[in-house]
Amino acid sequence: MTALNWQKSSYSSEGSNCVELATAPDGTIRLRESDTPSAVLSLNASNTDSLLDAIRQGTLEDHRK
Repeated sequence: MTALNWQKSSYSSEGSNCVELATAPDGTIRLRESDTPSAVLSLNASNTDSLLDAIRQGTLEDHRK
């Protein structure tokens, strides 16, 4: 498996709770939190656009309940 080049959000602080992203060789975007790096979300371009739109509009639902 190819190691991914993870980049931390510029909005993250130096501690934990940082959002990191990487582009995989297949072109998908990978997202994770630095405090749980084994939990990775994989998105294609369309899914990434939808996620960012929902974040900007504040319309994300909490499905952890």
